[in-house]
Amino acid sequence: MAYTLPAEWANQSAIMLTWPHQETDWSPFLSDIETVYVQLAKHITEQQLLVLACHNESIKLHVNELLKNANINLKQVRWFIAPCNDTWARDHGPITLTDEDGNTQLLDFTFNAWGAKYESNFDNDITSHLLQQDFCSPTLANKHSLILEGGSIESDGNGTLLTTTTCLLNPNRNAHLSQQQIEQELKTALGMDKVIWLEHGHLAGDDTDAHIDTLARFAPKGIVYVQCTDKNDPHYLALNKMEQQLAQATGKDNTPYTLFPLPMPNAKVDENGELLPATYANYLIINNAVLVPTYNDENDKTALRIIGLAHPERVVIGVDCSTVIKQFGSLHCLTMQIPADVIH
Repeated sequence: MAYTLPAEWANQSAIMLTWPHQETDWSPFLSDIETVYVQLAKHITEQQLLVLACHNESIKLHVNELLKNANINLKQVRWFIAPCNDTWARDHGPITLTDEDGNTQLLDFTFNAWGAKYESNFDNDITSHLLQQDFCSPTLANKHSLILEGGSIESDGNGTLLTTTTCLLNPNRNAHLSQQQIEQELKTALGMDKVIWLEHGHLAGDDTDAHIDTLARFAPKGIVYVQCTDKNDPHYLALNKMEQQLAQATGKDNTPYTLFPLPMPNAKVDENGELLPATYANYLIINNAVLVPTYNDENDKTALRIIGLAHPERVVIGVDCSTVIKQFGSLHCLTMQIPADVIH
């Protein structure tokens, strides 16, 4: 049977997290970010397995104690040791394909830290460490030479992929390939029939070159996306053009998608007054729930309601991401879902 990239709302066996430690950029607020990770671990283990990548055995022992003190069911946790430069599992974790018979295949794409912006010598090997420690049961495809991050692609579960030209066509990724060649690589590697390329949209402060998971997400009921209604906002023109393109987008059967516009949170800035790429679109789908980033913002409730409309079969849970956004990401960036029948 043909393998394809499932939608993220397909049944999952686990969520992967790469735990922060003192040698990562989380160091100045390590205690605060660990509190968020423990909260995530609690929500995840209530629904499914949690796969934890730890930098070394000492970190593993430390995390084990944190989870135990939080009354988290450790029988729901699967551990592996993998040195890491950073903790954005969405981009260095495995991308998993499935077929109609429930067989699975893990893909290990090349990770170069969003165009060689940071060190990635450890992170590029994390998926290899996961597979070498042998507690998952898919067929492994060879490591893929294409530079690709999980946050840069979205599948509707029906053969259509959503991505951005700003990221995938950036010369800091696959400069030797044309758009046509990259599209064919994506279709072949991920088992897709169609690629929708968004040509507009970017959040100030984003260092991923406009990952799709900061802007627009497939949902069972359509596409959830960031809308800007303030004509004085510097994001307005690009996001308005993105909205127009989404309104014209269709799946492989040429059926248009229902659109669910999300508000933008009020501007969030770092200690230097620089804008941070806060977005509600960077939510995490788990079995039976959606974990949505919140920012102690007046728009939080509206975002939770809209995401609930787009994912009516799931409980919507807000998670304060005021600390997470300090490193320019949110819940989807921190995590990688692993489909059913992979982790036992």
